[in-house]
Amino acid sequence: MDAAAGPQSFSFISLFLQADWVVKAVMIGLIVASLGSWAVIIDKLFRFGAANRAADRFEDQVGSGQGLEEVAAQAGNNPRDPLPRMLQAALKEWRETKAKGVLGEGQAAFLIQRIDRVLDTLIARESSKAEDGLGSLAIVATASPFIGLFGTVWGIMHAFQNIALSKNTSLAVVAPSIAEALFATAIGLIAAIPAYIAYNKFSTDAGKYAGRLENFADDLSTAIQRRLSERV
Repeated sequence: MDAAAGPQSFSFISLFLQADWVVKAVMIGLIVASLGSWAVIIDKLFRFGAANRAADRFEDQVGSGQGLEEVAAQAGNNPRDPLPRMLQAALKEWRETKAKGVLGEGQAAFLIQRIDRVLDTLIARESSKAEDGLGSLAIVATASPFIGLFGTVWGIMHAFQNIALSKNTSLAVVAPSIAEALFATAIGLIAAIPAYIAYNKFSTDAGKYAGRLENFADDLSTAIQRRLSERV
């Protein structure tokens, strides 16, 4: 071990290279976890942004005064976004029931129940998609500090062993080993903090998006009921 610690001993690369193999494994694992969480963060930023913009456009189209059938036709046969799929699913149930003839009150109520079930299924599916990846962010946010702390404890134990072997308690000798250990905690916090912030943000965004789908489903159901009241 060097008799004195120079500035180069405290560079990130030096701290990693000089660390014990267990601490190195902890650091590498935390870096991989951090990169994985950032991949989820970037993916969610783009996905939520695109989903909300598409929902804005479709809601504007529905509110423009066009007929629901016309809006559904413009969306195509297999729309990618959930709102047009919800509209097409509701209209499909409406058309299939309408083709059977005049509806009574009981049949109309049954139709509304079927539409509500279909829309609830679509909302549950899309809500699950919106929450994909949040579990991994939660794991990184909660586990990273403790994994980093484990690396720190292990590194400090290793540093004390070196002190006992060298019989030298000089701070200049001990400081690099302690810094290596504390570096593991720093990496754990670097991995955990963005993941924690992102998890809370995207959980809120997913809840808002699910609420948006539910509001659209309620509007669709109301529109269908209005049509039925005119025909029954």
